[in-house]
Amino acid sequence: MFMPPIEDHPLRFALNNELHARPSPLIPVPSTAVFMALMPVDNAAARDRSKDRSHLLALLDRFGAGHPAPEAKHHACTLGRHGVKWENHAEFTTWIAFEKGVSDRPFDPAAFDIFPAQWLSDAPGARITSISFRVDVMPMKDAALDAKALRERLNEWFVAESLAAVTVLGGAAVVASDFRIDPAGHIRMAVFAHPETGLRRVGRIVQRLCEIETYKAISMLGLDCARNVSREMSVLDERLTELVSEMASGEQRADEALDALMVLSAALEKLEAGASFRFGATRAYEAIVLDRVGVLREARFEGRQTLAEFMRRRYDPAMRTVKAAQNRLAVLSERATRAGRMLSTQVEVARSAQNQSLLQSMDRRADLQLRLQHTVEGLSVVAISYYAIGLLSNLALPFATPLGLGKPGVMALLTPLVIGGVWLALRRIRARLH
Repeated sequence: MFMPPIEDHPLRFALNNELHARPSPLIPVPSTAVFMALMPVDNAAARDRSKDRSHLLALLDRFGAGHPAPEAKHHACTLGRHGVKWENHAEFTTWIAFEKGVSDRPFDPAAFDIFPAQWLSDAPGARITSISFRVDVMPMKDAALDAKALRERLNEWFVAESLAAVTVLGGAAVVASDFRIDPAGHIRMAVFAHPETGLRRVGRIVQRLCEIETYKAISMLGLDCARNVSREMSVLDERLTELVSEMASGEQRADEALDALMVLSAALEKLEAGASFRFGATRAYEAIVLDRVGVLREARFEGRQTLAEFMRRRYDPAMRTVKAAQNRLAVLSERATRAGRMLSTQVEVARSAQNQSLLQSMDRRADLQLRLQHTVEGLSVVAISYYAIGLLSNLALPFATPLGLGKPGVMALLTPLVIGGVWLALRRIRARLH
């Protein structure tokens, strides 16, 4: 019974197809494979990806091969006798090319001739890593692995001091590498597949090794970032310590110290913003490296170090340095924040004291104004009374003359009455105003 029509989410198919993206190539045995990862030196995550596509199309056009879909992030095709696979990632692009058969010269640099020199010089990025693979059949003796013959090849091809050689996927293959850059500029890796191992499985092994080397190389960029950040942090840490010491001793005004701390905090914020992406990417890439090593299910071969041991001895210290720098930056930022809070509190306390002093000064001025107002009111009583007595005496003089009173006598009688009346009137007016 069919489901009734229902609308699909716009991203349903795109998200589902993402789970099936980037399938492993089918690599024949024996074969020669080459791999490279290209990455812009600056601002790789925000690069113009159209340049990556144009670079891909330029190679396809050289061989007359078809083009991928416009928004494709990976593409597999055949160019001449080579199988080629291209992938576009967040910060980098990868290329792997392989052809059937191996040359008499192990890890012959001529294997990279599939990529023309002019085309490589036009690449929109720099090489972050490249690998030369030799994929061969596991040497057998009496239906078992000929460990002696294999050991002789490894001793001839690799530097013994850093060689890692392991059996992977329950004996499906033996992989080996010293992770050193050879004179041609490539990392050498050897894969010896069991005669019964399928081509798809060989392709997955090669792809896992490419991912381990690529993400290892890119995550090491975090180490360079950590070193640069650590140098700048040392300067800022010393300055912050000086500011805190000056705060404790009271050698510097709080507002001046706060201004200096704001400058330091801005420098820390800029430093943290510049390093946060690289530190976050390094953590993600480290997790992928360790995951891919675990997926191989490696077992020790002939007493050689395993890939996991190589990573613990040589790769993990670099990652711990990155984490230590990130933690130190976070601690330094927190210290600056705490110092800022302390200074802000100190400034607020100082401002509160200034405000209280200002209020006290205002109270004193208000008291003086009140006293002055009382003085003015007293003077006002005298002034008003003076003019009122003059007016009233002129009015009362015609009536007082028949009684034998002159002007001085009239004014003498009116003075206390007028002063008392004016004083009472002003008092009532002031009472109503209050």
